[in-house]
Amino acid sequence: MNNATPVRREIAIDGRRLSYLDFGGAGRPLLALHGHLYEGETWGALAEALAPHWRVIAPDQRGHGDSDRAPSYTRDDYVADAIALLDHLGIEEAAVLGHSGGGITAYQLAARHPGRVSAVVNVEGPVCDLDDGPSALAFVLGLPYTAPTKEELLADIGPLAAMFGDKLRPTPDGGWRLPFHPQDTLVSESATRGDHRADWTASTCPALFVLGRNSQVFTPDEGRRLVADRPGTRLAELDTDHFVHTADPEGFATAVRDFLTTL
Repeated sequence: MNNATPVRREIAIDGRRLSYLDFGGAGRPLLALHGHLYEGETWGALAEALAPHWRVIAPDQRGHGDSDRAPSYTRDDYVADAIALLDHLGIEEAAVLGHSGGGITAYQLAARHPGRVSAVVNVEGPVCDLDDGPSALAFVLGLPYTAPTKEELLADIGPLAAMFGDKLRPTPDGGWRLPFHPQDTLVSESATRGDHRADWTASTCPALFVLGRNSQVFTPDEGRRLVADRPGTRLAELDTDHFVHTADPEGFATAVRDFLTTL
């Protein structure tokens, strides 16, 4: 496996800090966008697998990780952040990969700024979600955002400490916080719902859709129809749930690498 050591940097967007990891190298740029509850470091294994041919740039999206909370979390907001980061880095064109909500941003970025995107990798990013029922992320509303000590916050989040315990951040007043704000997360997730089929089919660049056969978001038939709806789109199916890249990091990296070598 190749070395891909990230450097953390940040840019200011309207007075708000957007933090990102740049895994470096002379390879072609790949902008990697995480989904809700995750952050840029989730793409570390992928960056290792793709080096040195691809330079992975992975932001902590607004309200996540080391990036500041934001006044809004619309789809346009996420697309604008991605463009601002590419502009800051002087990258005219990049392949864009995203998981879940980040997958939506990836294909919306290609639809709205086609000259900036050479290829899209949509990892379980919904295209048409008209369900107005409770959010699958509603459980986060029961979590405290901060606590006076790390130990107290770990105790307060209980069994979720296994998932988030190593991602807690210190606060300026000496306390500790989650890597996301629970209420912001629900606001952001609600903006992903709706019919985005026009955005999914608008771009013409090569695309890969990565489907977990045991996904909580797609049935296998739904995923295959989504691929059929967009010319120039390949399908990779893995025996995982929705969280493909963490459930099978090696299989995921192989699928992405095989697709990228076709560009």
